[in-house]
Amino acid sequence: MRLPSIFAVASLVLASTFSLFAQADAGAEQAIRKTLDSLDLELPVESIASSPFNGLYEVKLKGGRVLYASADGQFVVQGYLFQIQDGKPVNLTEKTERKAIAQTINGIPTTEMVIYPAVGEAKSHITVFTDTTCPYCHKLHEEVGQLNKLGVEVRYVAFPRQGLGSPGDQQLQAVWCSKDRKSAMDQMVEGKNIKAPKCDNPVRKQFEIGQSIGVNGTPAIVLADGQVIPGYQPAAQVAKLALGAK
Repeated sequence: MRLPSIFAVASLVLASTFSLFAQADAGAEQAIRKTLDSLDLELPVESIASSPFNGLYEVKLKGGRVLYASADGQFVVQGYLFQIQDGKPVNLTEKTERKAIAQTINGIPTTEMVIYPAVGEAKSHITVFTDTTCPYCHKLHEEVGQLNKLGVEVRYVAFPRQGLGSPGDQQLQAVWCSKDRKSAMDQMVEGKNIKAPKCDNPVRKQFEIGQSIGVNGTPAIVLADGQVIPGYQPAAQVAKLALGAK
């Protein structure tokens, strides 16, 4: 079941008092898990803990996305939870999700990626979910050299946008099974056919990771801090975001 985005939590929290994070008590966790099981969520629950909003529990799903639930499990909300700090709203949900996404993406072995290293000192990196059949992925690929010169390492992971078994999936597997992945990627983007023997490859695994963090199209750019930038953006703008990510 896909839960709709509901932002009522944000308005409620503005008038609320806050408490420190704590593990959910056994009764609340049991009630919440029972409700979530009945919703048939697409992603497994990784943890349930008290949120800063008294009486509201934070539910972390695999990949980093967050839901909120009442202690009795009767109410489940997907949306942003804000806290007012020094008179300014801070998006607690976004902070939590970015941290989890960063851990997930930065945990992918670089040996399973196609890497375009920065020229000189690497000041930051981006991880790009790509598909060799995607026109905007081609456009971004043309600017990888600019990003590298600006100190940004580009790390490609596979995301066949039309699903497993699609032409994009077959092309990506060929790239990942090539001895020289960079050369194969460059040629594939240029429209050349690449032949490579079948091999054990991470395309399916990377596609599933992308789905777990909410990727539904390409290119999808993940900054070092876990922020996800959907779609193509010019190299100068991508570099500015990447170098500012903490």
